[in-house]
Amino acid sequence: MAKRRVAVTGLGTIAPNGNDTETFWSNIKAGRSGIREITLVPPEKLFTKIAAEVKDFDPDDHFEKGRLALLDRFSQLALVAAREAVADSGIGFDEALSLRTATIIGSGVGGQSTLDDNYYRVYGQGAKRLHPFTIPRLMLNAAASQVSMEVGLKGPSFAVASACASATHAIGQAFHMVRHGQAEVAVTGGTEACITLGTMKGWEALRVMAADTCRPFSKDRTGMVLGEGAAVFVLEPLERAQARGAKVYAEMAGFGMSADAGDIVQPTLEGPVRAMQDALRDAELAPEAVDYVNAHGTGTSANDITETKALRETFGNHAGRIVVSSTKSMHGHALGGAGAIELVAMIKALEEGFVPPTANFTDPDPDCDLDYVPNEGRAMPVGAAISNSFAFGGLNAVLAAKRVEA
Repeated sequence: MAKRRVAVTGLGTIAPNGNDTETFWSNIKAGRSGIREITLVPPEKLFTKIAAEVKDFDPDDHFEKGRLALLDRFSQLALVAAREAVADSGIGFDEALSLRTATIIGSGVGGQSTLDDNYYRVYGQGAKRLHPFTIPRLMLNAAASQVSMEVGLKGPSFAVASACASATHAIGQAFHMVRHGQAEVAVTGGTEACITLGTMKGWEALRVMAADTCRPFSKDRTGMVLGEGAAVFVLEPLERAQARGAKVYAEMAGFGMSADAGDIVQPTLEGPVRAMQDALRDAELAPEAVDYVNAHGTGTSANDITETKALRETFGNHAGRIVVSSTKSMHGHALGGAGAIELVAMIKALEEGFVPPTANFTDPDPDCDLDYVPNEGRAMPVGAAISNSFAFGGLNAVLAAKRVEA
């Protein structure tokens, strides 16, 4: 089958600075941060007192009590985002389309709240028995399975786990399946709910956590801020979307991925460059056609310098003309869900012609010498953009998208 153009026709978001896509985007545009003092873990048990938590989220408002017994927080967030995305797309899934729809959801750690709680019950309290739904709650594919069951999607369904690149890998696989006719529609994205005591202590041990806030690419940056959230997309052939009169947010155009095969935590230059180059090649985009990069931009010393160098290597002289921003400065680093949340921001930038800022920016770092849209967003034409996700283990994933003119 010839390659098909792929449209994004549904968006769903629940994040630290917005429990739906409209609220999220409004706050991202304005540079409003969701980073606050942590509440999901007692602060007195931590050295790091801040996190980017989803606020004002009561599971009882979204799920019946019997259903909640089966749902870890990461699945709850995925379901809320999926409901919004499917409703936004306007697609009705009859039996025939259900059989041809893929459900692919990325997550780095899966049911971390369930795992943390049950470890405490076994090792801390000496419990002899655990809840019978412990495994169905914590398994990495739980969110993908719950979404497919709720919407009634009977096509290919699976989870993707590649640390901080999980969501981007999942969306890239879904995009290629729709493009090449392996699926007619895909419901895809990423989710993470990792703000637990055990997870926070593990990240503290790595000594990459900021004490005050996340300020990517600034000279005085001190590290990342752990976040949570989910974003889900509906992808379908552009021709199909136009025929049914659907709103098309953007065209998903390319996907690239690579492995550093180097260090388990330290990034290389070559791996991210190859992933970006492959995404541009897959999208048939010249480097000069890209206007905006939603950066991985964690706020750690090594990542931000390496990503800047990789962007210069990939785009050459054009790197100085591209605008780059890290929305992690506002919604934190949601690990396996991060790439999906950031893709919402990139797609809205394409749709509206507005680039979100890198918040909390202070003094420029001489080693980070690109245009990072400091502190205030910028209205400008955005014809094509890429979104970067670079994970521990040296796993790199990049998505490219284009604006679709009405």
